[in-house]
Amino acid sequence: MQDRRLAVLRAIVEDYVATEEPVGSKALVERHGLNVSLATVRNDMAALEDEGYLHQPHTSAGRVPTDKGYRLFVDRLTTLKPLSTAERRAITSFLEGAIDLDDVVQRSVRLLSQLTRQVAVVQYPTLSRSTVRHVELVQIAPDRLLVVLILSTGRVEQRILELGHPLTEDAVADLRNQVNGAATGEIIATAVTALRALADTMAWPTAVVATLLVDALVDHRSDERVAVGGAANLARYGDSFDSAVRPLLEALEEHVVLLRLMGEATASGTVTVRIGAEGPYEELSSTSTVTTGYGPQDDALATLGIVGPTRMDYPGTMAAVRAVARYVSRFLDEA
Repeated sequence: MQDRRLAVLRAIVEDYVATEEPVGSKALVERHGLNVSLATVRNDMAALEDEGYLHQPHTSAGRVPTDKGYRLFVDRLTTLKPLSTAERRAITSFLEGAIDLDDVVQRSVRLLSQLTRQVAVVQYPTLSRSTVRHVELVQIAPDRLLVVLILSTGRVEQRILELGHPLTEDAVADLRNQVNGAATGEIIATAVTALRALADTMAWPTAVVATLLVDALVDHRSDERVAVGGAANLARYGDSFDSAVRPLLEALEEHVVLLRLMGEATASGTVTVRIGAEGPYEELSSTSTVTTGYGPQDDALATLGIVGPTRMDYPGTMAAVRAVARYVSRFLDEA
């Protein structure tokens, strides 16, 4: 692709996203300072159309990008649109008030939909990918323990355990070391197996605490969940996006469909863009998704991103998705 034609394609994408009107050669020359003649721009537009990057809705109209054109535009992006100081400040202040994982997910989906003016989707971290970060035992009475289970996803589970007999501080410290040695750093399935073995082979009180931790981990198992926000943003696209609104609204009610639409969690910092028919559902072929993974220490535990029409501000949306994912990952690092 010649540099000049790529510049013409980039200008058409930017103008069409901004105006929703087919872009003509005269408007390109006037608005973008391409430093070439009108005839040259027309020739470039015709060549781009022949190659499948542009489409002419009807005779004598300007051109609009095709999915192939958007794909090339995204693939050739050299920089993402930087977030403004106000946007960065808003992200920080909005997420800093989060008190737990559920709160940060709900805050993130609202924030992302506001920043991008698209439908935002945030997947809750799944236990299959998370690990046990730490087990804490707090002696609140001689014969009573507060058992605190902390996962890498930021989830915290607390249980009160009535022992029936008092324990010394040294016994509590030894018990803490035993259960942490079995579970800390292990994925959930491995931790459950190790704790069950501990419960089967050790006497009271180790067996009692290990059994309680197994119950707590098993109780947390649930289907993958997502949070959705900003569905009202679909209304601003009017008739131009009408054919996709109904199937998209139906998809927002089906978490399994949404999870497949969002795709697998990629490494934190890597933004994935799927345009039009690149997605898994034919009825949503007029939509695009912009997603990335998030998690502590660059370990992608889940996915967040947006769903919207193919006519979107890709550089700005990609920057917002990446920024929010970084802040959520930072929350999990510090949880």
